[in-house]
Amino acid sequence: MTKTARRAPWILARSAQAATAAAAVADVFRAAAVRDHHLHHTDASLQRSGFMSMVFLYVMTPAIVLFLVWLARSRHNARELSPLAPVPSRAWTIGAWFVPVVNLFVPRRLVLDIGRASSASWEQKRDTALVNLWWAAWITHAVVLTVGGRAAPGSMPLLVVAEALMVAAAVLLGLVIERITALQGAALGATVPVAPLARV
Repeated sequence: MTKTARRAPWILARSAQAATAAAAVADVFRAAAVRDHHLHHTDASLQRSGFMSMVFLYVMTPAIVLFLVWLARSRHNARELSPLAPVPSRAWTIGAWFVPVVNLFVPRRLVLDIGRASSASWEQKRDTALVNLWWAAWITHAVVLTVGGRAAPGSMPLLVVAEALMVAAAVLLGLVIERITALQGAALGATVPVAPLARV
């Protein structure tokens, strides 16, 4: 391993965590503004809805970019730590998020593979459960948002559920980022590669 590779991506991790939190907050305000416009069709509500949607887009885009850059860097470190582990390629680590249907299942597996390859200290039950909870919150948020928007547009209970799931997914993702980065920070100084763990 080169000396430059022996560093956990803490700056990227903190940036991705902050951007993800900001995006979750922006989405709450966006959803409220969109619901208000659905219930009260006025020029003011239209402008407010459009403005909040634009703010969300401007906040969410860098959050996605920062997370993917962090993930790519973490994948590189995991490959350095565990050359024999089933770590995905860099192209697939990024590309899988943009392939329809595939992006409902594969990204979870990629994050798990990177986490397992990052350190022998990966706890199979606890850490896998953390990734699974994050992914379940994110996917359920998308489902509730899509179904609710068609079946009951403007429903306050569905809005509350969807945004609670969005916030939960953001918090859990922050914990996933923290865990993998911390594991890599502790393991990158080791001279013995991490033994690959069984996949589930």
